[in-house]
Amino acid sequence: MNATNKPHLMLHLLRARSIARRYMVTNGFDGALTILGMVTGFYISGMTDLSVALSACLGATIALFISGISSAYLSEKAEREKELRDLEKALVTDLKQSDYGEASRYLPVLVALVNGFSPFILSLLILTPLFAAKWFQAWPFSPFLGSIAIAMVCIFVLGVFLGKISQTFWLWSGLRTLLIAIVTVAAVLFIDSAL
Repeated sequence: MNATNKPHLMLHLLRARSIARRYMVTNGFDGALTILGMVTGFYISGMTDLSVALSACLGATIALFISGISSAYLSEKAEREKELRDLEKALVTDLKQSDYGEASRYLPVLVALVNGFSPFILSLLILTPLFAAKWFQAWPFSPFLGSIAIAMVCIFVLGVFLGKISQTFWLWSGLRTLLIAIVTVAAVLFIDSAL
């Protein structure tokens, strides 16, 4: 069945953009902060074996991807099924074959993909300097510092995106999320110094 041939179905799916957007920002932010914390930890520990660092970070990236897809799918599917059942009870009719019923089946898949791929893509982007240093073995500075810098930029951009959505001053929104990233790095440094 081609969803584009059913305008009401498309309308239901388009209304779900805000849900997908929230999942994208939330899980993208989680992924970026997780990898930022890991890369910071590797840097301050004096890690020089990029294979170990990449394996650990890729393990976390894959876990975030699978967790993002499965958790969003299961939770959204349960919510959509409940909403559909409640509406069917209120209308005393079967809506499973309606546009609303079909949208209730598509939406969990769409949200799950967004929720899984947002941390996956951001994490791989943040790890680019580590991959480059491992493959080309000619990196002018610490690849960990490069990854930390990219993570800060990604987190700032997510904040700017939130500012655009909420129609608030984009710079302030970006700086707020950047502050969270800085606090994360500071916490990792503090814990390392306390050990």
